[in-house]
Amino acid sequence: MAVLGRNDEENKGGDVLVDRKESSSPSGLTPEEQILSDPEDVGHSLHRGLQSRQVTMIAIGGAIGTGLIIGTGSALAKAGPGSLLIAYTFVGFIVFLVMAALGEMAAWLPAAGGFAVYATRFVDPALGFSLGYTYWFKYLITTPNQLTALALVIQFWLPATKVNPGVFIAIFLVIIVAINYFGIRFFGEFEFWLSSIKVIVICGLILLSLILALGGGPDHDRKGFRYWKDPGAFAPYLATGSLGQFLGFWSTMVNAVFAYLGTELVGVTVGEAENPRKTIPRAIKLTFYRILFFYCLSVFLLGMIIPYNSPELIKATKQTFNSAAASPFVAAIRVSGIKVLPGFLNGCILIFVFSASNSDLYIGSRTIHGLALKGQAPAFLAKTDSRGVPVYSLLVTSLFCCLAFMNVSNDSKVVFGYFVNLVTIFGLLTWISILVSHVYFVRARQAQGVDPSTLAYKAPFGIAGTYFALFWCILIALTKNFNVFVHTFDYKNFITGYLGIPLYIIMIFGYKFIKRTKGIKAEEADLWTGKDVIDRDEAMWKLKEEEEKASGVKNGNWFYRTFVSWLF
Repeated sequence: MAVLGRNDEENKGGDVLVDRKESSSPSGLTPEEQILSDPEDVGHSLHRGLQSRQVTMIAIGGAIGTGLIIGTGSALAKAGPGSLLIAYTFVGFIVFLVMAALGEMAAWLPAAGGFAVYATRFVDPALGFSLGYTYWFKYLITTPNQLTALALVIQFWLPATKVNPGVFIAIFLVIIVAINYFGIRFFGEFEFWLSSIKVIVICGLILLSLILALGGGPDHDRKGFRYWKDPGAFAPYLATGSLGQFLGFWSTMVNAVFAYLGTELVGVTVGEAENPRKTIPRAIKLTFYRILFFYCLSVFLLGMIIPYNSPELIKATKQTFNSAAASPFVAAIRVSGIKVLPGFLNGCILIFVFSASNSDLYIGSRTIHGLALKGQAPAFLAKTDSRGVPVYSLLVTSLFCCLAFMNVSNDSKVVFGYFVNLVTIFGLLTWISILVSHVYFVRARQAQGVDPSTLAYKAPFGIAGTYFALFWCILIALTKNFNVFVHTFDYKNFITGYLGIPLYIIMIFGYKFIKRTKGIKAEEADLWTGKDVIDRDEAMWKLKEEEEKASGVKNGNWFYRTFVSWLF
């Protein structure tokens, strides 16, 4: 398998490697300039160890989380099943447009450092700087939040009065750091199986929900669309009448955005993916079908099996921690008379959250490593060991995970809750930056005469789809905390809900002021540096595939490829 940035002596398995010039350290350069002069030298490069199945499963694993299995409950209670289905389907389409824009750039140039590289090369280094740190900040918050959720899920069986939650936070932190430290191949395989369990659980919930809707539960009640009529498909929120129903729908749009956050993380894996020209487009395409199947079908069936005004659902939404007790699916199961599943589902939620914390730490470490490669973070963070693990970036990101211990104290728990409120706006700003980068990428392609037919992957809706998604992402970002303006002004949630926007803008203009950067003209955008290496890598993979076909060896997985692989 191709490994970029490693010399022939390191090729123990005799695989074909991409020839590269020996890395050197130009004299008289700062550490940052040395990295920039050869960003893929042995001491700073990531290894391409993620297989196609692992990349596609990490992509869907990033999209399936507690936002679906728990967060849909509050959305249903606020807005009703009609709003829930429309919002999740619409935002799912926006997510696909974001992923398609990212996929077009990533397939052209699968660069280490995530999507901040594209903002730096096509738009302005200041945008790349702001995007990179915004995305890193997001994972500095979400990773300790996931660790806290793990400790709270354990409380379903073992209350905090018996064992302090800090014990479990420390245990899970050590485990995810170890998994990330063991190298990309171990991480990829581990995350593949965790994400596979997620897929199986969601498929099981969808099947169970369908059975309950058709009257197959212990109560034998054939519910169908009864709850769409009574109490209704659209619930009022914060107001009465049509205005209340619209506000309910819009609040669900925000819930849907939070649920889908993380889907874009496949853009960070491109620097460590085998045969990225084939792997990344496949992951992007499958994302659309999985969004339709997992999210849209799940929320559609959920709205059929429990009414939005159910006491069990309202009780679930008032739970203060991520466990089976907070899941609307558990509430629906209880309403149907099933008693034994909550404990099992709690175990599944534990796997969901553990997988999320593991991948969040991975994304955080790779993001700051990418910033260091561009000279936008301390140079030592760009260093990797012999296995391609950015150990210093991993260490620094792991240290911030200790924020999770704030939740052990009731006083600091409130402060940490404000941090978590920043996550959605950071995620939206990431999507906006990806879309802006794609607009500039298309302009650069056109200005430099790149034939669209030469693209490994082209966004199905083109630049029009990007502008459409950009408009809605900006609108949702500006209105996501609209409820703070209703009745009494909630200044605390207003500040934490929107603080990310001025921080994002300040980083852009602060970097421009300090570094004196300028916007990149379309005809001068760097579309080519590093592309020759990827082209040779792609040619090697095509040659390898042709040799396998010519050998006539059958691997016996036709059924898997034809009927199952789109899920796994």
